[in-house]
Formats: sequence, C-alpha cells, structure tokens
Amino acid sequence: MRRPFRGRGHRDQRTGQKYRINERIRADQVRLIDEHGKQVGIVPLKEAIRQAESKALDLVEIAPQANPVVCRIIDYGKFLYEQKKKAQEARKKQTIISVKEIKFRPGTDEHDYNFKKNNAERILKGGDKVKAVVHFRGREIVHKDLGQQLLNRLIEELSAVSVLENQPRLEGYNLIAVLAPKKG
Repeated sequence: MRRPFRGRGHRDQRTGQKYRINERIRADQVRLIDEHGKQVGIVPLKEAIRQAESKALDLVEIAPQANPVVCRIIDYGKFLYEQKKKAQEARKKQTIISVKEIKFRPGTDEHDYNFKKNNAERILKGGDKVKAVVHFRGREIVHKDLGQQLLNRLIEELSAVSVLENQPRLEGYNLIAVLAPKKG
C-alpha cells in the first residue's frame, strides 16, 4: 500500500527560508498574532485560518518550534519582501576584511623592500590586513635574526598607518607578522 505524497512545505526559492502558510500548518492550536502585531491568544487552527481569510490575508507560521506554534496574520508576499530587505540590509552592514600576504626573503634588497613596503602601506590604507612573511630556504633558517630585523623595520616604518596584531613568530620556515590598519 502506497503512502500519499505530503510534499515538503513551501520553501521560498529566493531566501531559502521555510514558512508554512494557511492549510500547510500542522498544529491543532496556535498562538495567534493579528495583522497589527497584537497577540490574540491561543486559538484552534481552523479559527485562525478563518480570521485570516476574512481579512483577505494569510496565516503564516512564524515560530514552528514554539509550543503552541506561533502564527501571524499577514500578507505573505509582503512578509517575504520584508524578510528579503532585512537580509539585504544585514549583508550591507557586514564589512569583509581580507588579509593580503606580502612575502620577503632574508636577503631582500633595498628597492624590493621599498616596493613591497609601499604595497603594504597601500593595502593598509585600503582597510585590509597585511600578513608579512619572511620565508627561509634550507640553511637560511640559521640566520633568522636577519628576518626578525627585516620584520621589525617593516613594522616600525608602517607604524603610522598600522597596528601590530600578532608579534613576529616562526612557523616552520616562515617568520610571520600580521599588521592591521589603524582605526580613525
């Protein structure tokens, strides 16, 4: 004997959020909120749907995990539009700070050093962090003091536009320091 297909509820394709509306709500009793945001109380589902239809609006399940389920009488299209706008505003307020990596070698010459330092300064002024890495090859690791001097010089010269986030530390064959842009 086959079981009837019940579907998966209404999933909005744009937001990916799942809201049950009207007859798709699976509860006997619901905590009802009217279109003005005022709490009506706990009512049977059929009564809540009838009230929504009498106002030409939809009954939308807002909090399915609550006991009893919280439903609101609203225009479903308008509700989805407002949810989409809230998500856009939240995305707009997020600031993404990326970390740019600048690589040095213990024997980096003056011109190369200045070129990379200027790039790091430009990146910091742009609001991103800079990860300064001095890479040692083979036996160069014996002279890690050269790398330390190079990083200390870089940190000192960029102190006007940056703040040292992580002290220089050795990770394998790399000496790493992270610089963050100064606030204000």
